[in-house]
Amino acid sequence: MKTEPRTDVYTRVTAKIVADLEQGVRPWLKPWNAEHAAGRISRPLRANGQPYRGVNVLLLWGEAQGKGYNAPIWITYKQAATLGGQVRKGEHGSLVVYADRYTKTETDEQGQESERHIPFMKGYTVFNVQQVEGLPAHFYATAEAPRLIEPIPQAEAFFLCTGAAVQHGGNRAFYAPARDIIQLPPRESFRDAESYVATRAHETVHWTSHRSRLARELGKRFGDNAYAAEELIAEMGSAFLCADLGITPEPRDDHAAYLAHWLQVLKKDSHAIFTAASQAQRAADYLHQLVEPKQAAA
Repeated sequence: MKTEPRTDVYTRVTAKIVADLEQGVRPWLKPWNAEHAAGRISRPLRANGQPYRGVNVLLLWGEAQGKGYNAPIWITYKQAATLGGQVRKGEHGSLVVYADRYTKTETDEQGQESERHIPFMKGYTVFNVQQVEGLPAHFYATAEAPRLIEPIPQAEAFFLCTGAAVQHGGNRAFYAPARDIIQLPPRESFRDAESYVATRAHETVHWTSHRSRLARELGKRFGDNAYAAEELIAEMGSAFLCADLGITPEPRDDHAAYLAHWLQVLKKDSHAIFTAASQAQRAADYLHQLVEPKQAAA
């Protein structure tokens, strides 16, 4: 596995996200309906079926959209060979990253030893299974198109189990921190069930920022761009949750106005997309941790 310089990985990832945004493409939105035996809509998957997380979801969704892949599974060159496959000649891989830390023992002037944990990041290359020949048949299998259902039961059950207070009315969607309540327009005003779910997921990610939950404070990290950063976190968190729930929403028109703000943040700070993706993943994980025990007990 090739190790990239830390700053180079941050720069390469940010440059890819910025390039997508400049084309008007939000890589955390998956606007097509890929049918595959692995499932209807999912996060990108490793060869063993384990979903990618955080910024890797954005990278691989963006690659799939840009190159027209409709299979969600990504593998390394070595994994392909182990499975009896071969990456086709001329195919180019896609960047994913791996973050970890190592422990370094240091000795101070008094001869006392202490351990310091040092984070690092690696970049490595994966290929979509559509770039690979000779893999077992299930990697290429397609599934029948699912029937749309309104309302979407798994989403309704998920949001109910979060415990977030929601009221419907008016023509705006927002989270009110002072009242700790999510406000949504009437359900029938949305163009479809998926759009309602995506909007509710977006506002529910905002709901996780409350001081009694994740206490997400972005002012010190992003300064004047804290609001744009919070919207970016909610956008990506909503996309992660929709993928987890097997839902493909259409892009919300009102979010297009944020593109310029997001580009400003990302161009100024190559670490910003990593922070935002990490916070979005943390919010999604937090909501799953609220929901799963209740669903298991039901």
